[in-house]
Order: sequence, then structure tokens, then C-alpha cells
Amino acid sequence: MKLRVVFAGTPDFSVPCLEACRASGAEVVAVYTQPDRPAGRGRKLTPSPVKQAALDAGIPVEQPESLKSAEARDALAAYAPDLMVVVAYGLILPRKVLAIPRLGCWNVHASLLPRWRGAAPIQRAILAGDAESGVDLMQMEAGLDTGPVLLERRTPISRDDTGGTLHDRLAALGAKVLADGLSRVMAGETLVPQPQPEQGVSYAHKLDKAEARLDFTRPAIELERQVRAFDPWPVAEGEIGGETLRVWAARAIEGNGAPGSVLGMSRDGIDIACGDGALRVTALQRAGGKRITAADYLNAMKTRGA
Repeated sequence: MKLRVVFAGTPDFSVPCLEACRASGAEVVAVYTQPDRPAGRGRKLTPSPVKQAALDAGIPVEQPESLKSAEARDALAAYAPDLMVVVAYGLILPRKVLAIPRLGCWNVHASLLPRWRGAAPIQRAILAGDAESGVDLMQMEAGLDTGPVLLERRTPISRDDTGGTLHDRLAALGAKVLADGLSRVMAGETLVPQPQPEQGVSYAHKLDKAEARLDFTRPAIELERQVRAFDPWPVAEGEIGGETLRVWAARAIEGNGAPGSVLGMSRDGIDIACGDGALRVTALQRAGGKRITAADYLNAMKTRGA
């Protein structure tokens, strides 16, 4: 069975899923993505990664500010989609839009639902110290990530995972679970939706730059997770030795002292006392500088002090 698919997505995370739709044999008749936004130092209007991928593939692109108007719904209906696939699109789909495709709308979500519904599931999972994450292929309904789950793939979260590494792994996993779902449906199989459990619901609120500030009165292991979760954005920062620095990599270790005080400096890192244990900072960035190792930072300090 050939499927006419409308794909809706915006950031880098969505691109592998768009490629999976194209590779599946489905006909991607249109791509919906957020309007171009100002980006970079020049604040030049920049297309989303999904728009760029669609243009490269010669797929028609739609960029409505909203899907609430009758005109927007009519434009979508004109593509006569069998299915709409939504991956980090960034716009709410009203009930009337969800009803347009013959098979409804699927969503690829980067968490093990019902845990971490919402905007920032990848970073919230790391911040919370979750042992695993994954992607769910979900049949969309009007609630926020409340729909029944069609397929799921899981992956462990290691202590070396950052927001960036987990993002990339889940983006690839999302493409695999979507490809699996598409191939099954096109082979004539009916996917059985599994309602989400009522227990274990949590919300992954959007990241705020204010959350990046390191509070050394907190346990070191929590700060380590904060550093990992906020790499590559918004990047953790804290006051170290009287200077506000961005902290790119750090590890919780044993140590005691007044929270925020520097316990030691070596090529291995800068050890800072926390409310419980200590945080060894191994990669950092000065204002206006670039990311460097703690060893390079200490060498620069010696040079400046000479």
C-alpha cells in the first residue's frame, strides 16, 4: 500500500525522520516547518534544518504561523494525506487538523512516555539521572503527548552522555522506529495502539538559560548531570576562583569544603567543593574565549600571572 505522507518538523532532530519517510517508499507530498527565523550574528532569516532538507529533496514546503485557520486546514487537506508524521514541529495541531489524514497523525517523541511529555525530554532525562531513555511512535490526540503508543525503542543513558550525544542517538533511533512503523503499515499491518499508563506522568518543561547557573551548595552529582544535560545548550556556568566561566565537562568526585571553594587545581581538572562531594571541572570557557581543557586554562593562568 502506497502512502501519501505530509511531514511536519523543524530542528536537526527531525531530519533523520524525514529521510526515513523518503526511504520507506512512502510519497512525501509536502513538508510543514516553522517560518524562517533570525539566526547568527547578522540575525539573517534562516530556514530550518527540515526546510533545507526538503528543498534539497524537491519537496513542497509550507510554513504557516498557525494551523488554526480554515485556510491552513484547507491547504493541508488539498495534499490529500493518508498520514501526517510530526517530529518536533513546534506548533500545536488542533483537533480538526488531526482528523484530516485518513490514518491520523503520528508523532515521534524522544522519551519513554508518559515520562517526560513536553518540550525538553532529552535534557530532563539526564538532569533527573534516568537510567534509560528512548523514542515512542505515538498516535496523536489533542492532549500534549498523551496519545497511545504504537512502537517504542529504548537506549541506556550512560554517565558520559550529554544532551548532544543523547539527542543524536535518539534522532537516529526515532528514524528507525518510524521506518519500522511505515513499513508495517504499507505491508498491510494494523499497528495496535497501547494507551499510556496513568502513573508516572512527568513534564519536560522548556529549557531556560537561567537554569544553566551552577549552585555549588547542591550535591556534586546533580551539578555533573546539569553540565552534561546543558551541553551543547545552554551550557552550564559558574563562578570559579572569582571568575564566571562556562563549564563544558565535569565529574562528581569525593571532597569536602565550603561550597564553591576551590579544593585543588591540576592537569586533571579544577576541583570545587559542593554541598555534597566535589565537582572536578575538566573543560571550560572564559568569556569571549573558546572551549579549552582545564590544563590549558591553568597554563594560561600561569602565563597571565608571570
